[in-house]
Amino acid sequence: MRDKSYIWISFIVLIFGIWVVPKVIKKFEKADLMYMGTAPHFELTNQDGKTITSDNYKGKVYVVEFFFANCPTICPIMNMNMVKLQNAFYGNMNFGIASISIDPVNDTPEALKRHATELGVKNPYWYMMTGDGKYIYDLAKKFNLYTGVNPEAAGGFEHSGLFALIDKEGNIRCRKDEHGNPILYYDGTDDEAVEWLKEDIKLLLDE
Repeated sequence: MRDKSYIWISFIVLIFGIWVVPKVIKKFEKADLMYMGTAPHFELTNQDGKTITSDNYKGKVYVVEFFFANCPTICPIMNMNMVKLQNAFYGNMNFGIASISIDPVNDTPEALKRHATELGVKNPYWYMMTGDGKYIYDLAKKFNLYTGVNPEAAGGFEHSGLFALIDKEGNIRCRKDEHGNPILYYDGTDDEAVEWLKEDIKLLLDE
């Protein structure tokens, strides 16, 4: 009887090991997403009046956007898609969002606080940030994301609707197109691109 019990126990351990080990190994594999360099360092003020730097996102996967609260065109779509991402990863303390205003004169911490409340921001690491205008525009250039002042544009500003994806180690990451070329950023106004982003966030959270 003891011999049979030993055989069964060995069999169970073997099967368990075959099932678990690949999962453990996979957990520490790097996602098949391209590395596009280190994300620029930043230091800004959030909706609570606190100084936030890129170091606050260390160890987290996060998404960066440049927007402004009174934007009448693409920003409402971008922000609602950010809410979808927030809700998809709700409760995961390793996920964050960096929303950086390109209208710092009007987007004071108090104004951003109201905007965050209206949107339903619940993730404690979703910081809506403001600061010196020149600093913010220079930061956008470092990200290679277009921003600009244009009195003739709706709302007085222009910017891309793109989201940047940053991994836990502070690297900009992205997927490839069918030819193996990087799709550097994710269109924050496009439903399919947001679904891609959601998939890729999951991959980076599992790294």
